[in-house]
Amino acid sequence: MSELTGKRKAYSSSEISKPADAAINVFFIIYTIICIFPLLLVLVVSFSDEKTVLVNGYSLFPDKLNLAAYDFLLNDWVNVVRSYGISIFVTVAGTLASLAMMALYAYPISRRDFKHRGVFSFVMVFTILYNAGLVPFYIMYTQYLHLQNSVLALMIPYLIQAFFVLVMRTFFTNSVPTELLESAKIDGAGEWRIFAQIVLPLSLPVLASVGLLCTLNYWNDWFMSMLFVNDNVHINIQYRMYKALQDLQYLSSNSTAYAAILAQNPNFQMPSETVRMAMAVIGIGPIVFAYPFFQRFFIKGLTVGAVKG
Repeated sequence: MSELTGKRKAYSSSEISKPADAAINVFFIIYTIICIFPLLLVLVVSFSDEKTVLVNGYSLFPDKLNLAAYDFLLNDWVNVVRSYGISIFVTVAGTLASLAMMALYAYPISRRDFKHRGVFSFVMVFTILYNAGLVPFYIMYTQYLHLQNSVLALMIPYLIQAFFVLVMRTFFTNSVPTELLESAKIDGAGEWRIFAQIVLPLSLPVLASVGLLCTLNYWNDWFMSMLFVNDNVHINIQYRMYKALQDLQYLSSNSTAYAAILAQNPNFQMPSETVRMAMAVIGIGPIVFAYPFFQRFFIKGLTVGAVKG
């Protein structure tokens, strides 16, 4: 009799869970469509005709396709390719260097047997609350470090970020067993070997989570190029797109310059809406492919590193 009752309960619970599972699946399907729709719309509008967009508005099924926006942005394609290379190099090298430096800082202050862990933790917290301002920041990098017009000027400012250091410290403290470290010491392992062969393999979730955020910071940054780069060689793709938008706004507001362009090319049509969408497409670039790599670690790394802290 009890077995029959248990089967009935299991059957009823499974029957109840089916509508809930269906509702959850439908919700996430709709949510996914809502997330993908703007990206698809931006892509389609970037290939649309400017006049069609101005008359009919944005549409997933435009009446006429046109590559004028990309012709405008990629007119100087050599510099665009160079800027892409700089962005990719700064993003990859900067993320790897940033992860290495922040992990090397976070691990010692996560150890309870480290005598000065409170002082070094206070230094990180202090930099979150206070900063010297833009003028000393600019003077230090240009007058003392002499990094103007250099790729290093795009990398060094983001190498150590205090919030990420504290997240990694919390993860190391709560997720790396102290007993494991002590047993490794007993077996004769040194601190560098413990860090490289035990701590880092156990910390892949937080490393991937912080790595994704660092990747986004480096890829989306345009302010450092505007601040420290005066030539046309060392700017990244984001700042080049920003300069293209400024040129577009200048031509739109200056009738003399626009008339001079029309005199040379009577069929020229100033792209406005479509060029903004094309800039978004070009700006997204390879960063889209970073998400599948980091996705499986991202949520776990943030929750383990934040909730227990």
